[in-house]
Amino acid sequence: MQEDKLKFFITGANGQLGRDLITELTSRGFECIASGRGEKFSGSENCEYISLDITDYNAVENALKQFMPGRIIHCAAWTAVDAAEDEENKNKVFAVNVTGTKNLARACKKINSVMTYISTDYIFDGTGSRAWTPEDENFAPLNFYGKTKLEGEFAVKKILEKFFIVRIAWVFGSHGNNFVKTMLKIAQNHDTLRVVNDQIGTPTYTPDLSRLLVDINLTEKFGIYHATNEGNYISWYDFACEIFSQAGLDNIKVIPVSSAEYGAAKAKRPFNSRLDKSKLKISGFNLLPSWQDALRRFLHGTN
Repeated sequence: MQEDKLKFFITGANGQLGRDLITELTSRGFECIASGRGEKFSGSENCEYISLDITDYNAVENALKQFMPGRIIHCAAWTAVDAAEDEENKNKVFAVNVTGTKNLARACKKINSVMTYISTDYIFDGTGSRAWTPEDENFAPLNFYGKTKLEGEFAVKKILEKFFIVRIAWVFGSHGNNFVKTMLKIAQNHDTLRVVNDQIGTPTYTPDLSRLLVDINLTEKFGIYHATNEGNYISWYDFACEIFSQAGLDNIKVIPVSSAEYGAAKAKRPFNSRLDKSKLKISGFNLLPSWQDALRRFLHGTN
């Protein structure tokens, strides 16, 4: 594969992962086309940007035929999990997460490109304590967001022969909203917080994930992978404690509570979000750094 001629097409380029992925690609000298809803964002000056509605198949096909990318990384998604439960939003969620994914896969097949689909631990029901492997197929999403992301996976596997599906969890980065930013914001006005301690997983730092996504796309080791940062499995409570510790906010008291004590959200969350990443190592890819190290870099503004 001639890396210097490999062209990338990114959907959801305005999002938390998309923006870091564009930064990673341009810093490594790859030609890339960023696509999203809305105006071009600051930081995308080194790549071409187009406004694209992925729910419009003709628009998707025309865009891919125009640029003929060798690799398509599909970051666009409806990720507001609770809002996805509202009846007035479900058609929109389905259109983006399922129809949009089908459109990209169909157009991708026409130009013989390789697609990477970003998926989630939410496709599983979160029972037990064993880490989910890429080969597990006992899918049972607990919420509508998870159901649509699973349908997206099915579409990719049905339409394409050459693809990567990368499942992630607990995403945080410099752009957009995430748990770390929420904790730091709440700490500005509160000295005591209640955080659930019975949902277990590991965070995923978007700059680290972006490096991995580029690395796997320089190979033809197609298939399904799990990718979160390394480090011990933790609860949201553990994560909050480490955030305040590293941020020097020792005055903040974090109280561990069960999901039941915390109160029901619109969308059910899985208790077990552990993802087994050993397939990455077996396939020759570098595992992501520890989440503690990733958090330190996030707080210090270094990737």
